[in-house]
Amino acid sequence: MYQFIIENKWAVLLVFEFFAWSATIFMFYARYKMKSQFWFKVASVILVLTGVIPQVLLGVVNFSATKEMDLFTLIIILLIVYGFTIGKKHVQELDAWVQKKFSGNSY
Repeated sequence: MYQFIIENKWAVLLVFEFFAWSATIFMFYARYKMKSQFWFKVASVILVLTGVIPQVLLGVVNFSATKEMDLFTLIIILLIVYGFTIGKKHVQELDAWVQKKFSGNSY
């Protein structure tokens, strides 16, 4: 399994990113359309389990396998730094946009 992950790290990253963004969309849907705190929390947990944790683990696994800072590890680090810095503002802007769209007051 370890070797499979190393050989297919880019595909694995893309799959996890797809699931993380799907969880993000579901999170907004649950919050503003369904108005369900339960499903919002479920989507938040799914987001962490498919986004943050796998990215960190992929970076650690790749670095331990290659013993060097290669492009993949750098991309992982940049994704994590982005998520904890500028990405927060982008998600807040997306949240405001989604809230406006679901409120029915869109122009």
